[in-house]
Amino acid sequence: MVITLDSSIADLLREKPESATILQNFGMGCLGCAIANNESIREAAMVHGIPLEELAKKLGI
Repeated sequence: MVITLDSSIADLLREKPESATILQNFGMGCLGCAIANNESIREAAMVHGIPLEELAKKLGI
């Protein structure tokens, strides 16, 4: 599966489990959140006030 900014947090974590540390470093507590199944990486970044380009670069997407 190709992960994009429109992929869900849950899909990101399934495909790239190492991303959990990156999300935590940005202050995102998405790991066990029920919203992670439906919230996209893009949406989560906006909600948490995280610069999207910076997050994407760290995630390698």
